[in-house]
Amino acid sequence: MIVERLPLGVYAANCYIVMCEDTNDAMIVDLGGEPEEVINKSKELGFTINCIVLTHAHGDHIAGIPGLLHEINCPVYVHEKDEEMLLNPELNLSATMSIDRISIKADKLLKAEDILKIGNLNIEVIHTPGHTMGGISLKVENYILTGDTLFKGSIGRTDLYGGCYDTIIDSVNRKLLIYDDDTIILPGHGPASTIGIEKKTNPFAKK
Repeated sequence: MIVERLPLGVYAANCYIVMCEDTNDAMIVDLGGEPEEVINKSKELGFTINCIVLTHAHGDHIAGIPGLLHEINCPVYVHEKDEEMLLNPELNLSATMSIDRISIKADKLLKAEDILKIGNLNIEVIHTPGHTMGGISLKVENYILTGDTLFKGSIGRTDLYGGCYDTIIDSVNRKLLIYDDDTIILPGHGPASTIGIEKKTNPFAKK
C-alpha cells in the first residue's frame, strides 16, 4: 500500500491518495482543490483512480472534485448523513468560502461499517460524527484517515451546521482512541500522529 498526502486548495486540506501496489488501483480521499496535482501524481505513480471518498462534505474538502470529474469519470462517495450538505452550497459552506459554489450529487452513500475494496485493500468506514453529522474516518491497514474529527493535539470545530461537541468527543474516545497505540492518524489538516500520542497528549482524550 502507498499513501500520499497532498495539502491542496486555499485552505490546504489534506488530500490523500491510497493506492494498492498489487493492482495500481487507488482512492482519493477529500479533494479541496488543485485537481491537476492529483492527476499529475496518478501519472507519476501509475495508478488508476477508482473513486473519490469524502470524510465529510465541507467546501474545503470538496472544491477540487468538479475539476477532477471533468478529466476522469469516477464515483463520489459520502456518508448518507452528509448527502444534503454535499448538494447545498450554503450547507457545505462553499457559498461563503473563497472558492466556487459547489453542488455535487454523490454516486454512493456510505454507512458505518461499510467496507470499500480498492484493489486488494479493504477500507473500513467508521462513522465519526460531531464535526458534521456524516463525518467518517477510514481505517486501512495500520492507518486511520480521520478527516476533521481528530487532529494532532486537537479536534474539529463543532460550531458549524451539523456539529456537536459532545458527539465529536464521543467519536474521538469511543471510536478512534480504541485502536492500538501504533496506529497512524492521518488528519484532514496538519501533520500525522498516532493513537498512542493522542491518548497521552490530546486535551480532548479522556484519561
